[in-house]
Amino acid sequence: MRVRRRSLAFVGVAALVPLVASAASTQAASASLAVTTLGRHGGKVSTTVTVVAVPSGQTYSVRSGKRISLPSGRYIAMTDIYESVTDGLGTDTIGAQVVQVSGSKSVTLDARKGKTVKVSLDTPADVTGPPRISAQVCAATVSNMPSAFSAGGWNDEGALYAIPDSSKLLQFGYMAQWSGSDSYVAVQNTTGIPTAPGGSFKRSKLATMRFSVHSGTQMAGRNDTALQARPKTDDCTTDLMAGVRDDSAPYSAVVHVTPGTWQPRDDIFANNGDDIGGGFPKVRTLKAGQSSTQFFGRAAWSPIHYLPTVERKSVAFVPDALIGDPDVGTNGADPTKETVVLSKGSTTVKKQTLTNWGSSDAEFSAGIRSAGWYRLTVDAHRYRPGITFPAGMLSSRATLDWHFKADPAKPMVAPVFLTRFLPTGLNSRNQAAPNSTTTVDVSAGRGSQGPDVKFTDVTAKSVRFWSSADGGKTWKAATVKHSGATWQAFVHNPASGAVALRSEVTDSAGDRSVETLYRAYAIG
Repeated sequence: MRVRRRSLAFVGVAALVPLVASAASTQAASASLAVTTLGRHGGKVSTTVTVVAVPSGQTYSVRSGKRISLPSGRYIAMTDIYESVTDGLGTDTIGAQVVQVSGSKSVTLDARKGKTVKVSLDTPADVTGPPRISAQVCAATVSNMPSAFSAGGWNDEGALYAIPDSSKLLQFGYMAQWSGSDSYVAVQNTTGIPTAPGGSFKRSKLATMRFSVHSGTQMAGRNDTALQARPKTDDCTTDLMAGVRDDSAPYSAVVHVTPGTWQPRDDIFANNGDDIGGGFPKVRTLKAGQSSTQFFGRAAWSPIHYLPTVERKSVAFVPDALIGDPDVGTNGADPTKETVVLSKGSTTVKKQTLTNWGSSDAEFSAGIRSAGWYRLTVDAHRYRPGITFPAGMLSSRATLDWHFKADPAKPMVAPVFLTRFLPTGLNSRNQAAPNSTTTVDVSAGRGSQGPDVKFTDVTAKSVRFWSSADGGKTWKAATVKHSGATWQAFVHNPASGAVALRSEVTDSAGDRSVETLYRAYAIG
């Protein structure tokens, strides 16, 4: 199936969304424009033309050959002229023209003027086919996000063309991808559409991004990984994306890319084929010759971000990102159902069951009347109606048990911790060898809650650690070694099954944080 792409929305970025108007809805129109699009053999080809006002960025969409009423002014008309053929994907010709519209204006975008986008690489022997090229033309000066105002397409080299235009109001961006045992990806952006679009690249000048996708922790039946161009200053390459691998985990893949800033991503599909989300880790800045690895799905998934707060004479807690991939961050967390309980001594202040499935607004809040020691417990289970969880899924449950002093008159972030467990030496299925010893790196973090409440530095005074081989019925203390800003716990593994992990972190004031992960990793 041919996928057509124009102005992709970039997840995690506050993208400027262009205002789109049709011919019928245009107001205060005093002029009109008709754009004719011709194919590579001179015949008329029906396309959708994007018309962008300069400099406001108001965007109109119209079929080629149809006249659209517009306010007088300067516009950019842009389109991808696609022509199908009987024995292949056809051809794409990308073009744009800056137009001063007054009265009744007509212009033509002629694919016969298109120049082949040629991209070369000293490819290894296992790369036998031409590169697949994604390209687009953008309105360069209407906003700080040119890619939000764009038109483009993709095709194999030799079937993708661009109509040259030297206007500084335009940008031209492309991404070329060669596929072999590894993938090779090159991106380039120019002001205007060059007379010889494309470029030449050397493997020795590329950087390397390695993808390591582990299995067992995710709801996924399939992981579709990709690498998206993310220049520091937005340009016409920003929403161009190279597919890395779409497969069942575990797997690894290697992509060699032009130096720059890149966004790794992982779209997750359930066993029934439903798209159930994805992960967008931190953007990576890669230099020539540098190698970097992006992990997805390493054990153990755990609470990532939110801490209890004391504000407006209440203890509040956002039950989000309670089971997530720390290598990805909060947007790599799965939905959960959790029971939250606040108590003071033997008195239960409030108990509530919540879920963040289908909503990010779930919040626990309980009023408190006096200063003293409070206990907040959270028991979270993965929760996703409509899908079947993979058999033996890891990190299926997480619990938090915080004990801290709170004063309703003193807003603050509670002086407690979230703990990251990173079992080392596991295989790509997140398994340790039977009867072996696993070193678990333990880090006690505080995260960030924003500027609205007092956020104080709290130092962990001691860390204790336990493991369980029977689902939490019994616990065995582990030896803990302090190493710099982290701790190392040494867990003696059973002969089979899965291992639960628990930590207790205390500070000098007596505040205590207990965190437990059930089925943190498997034995196999």
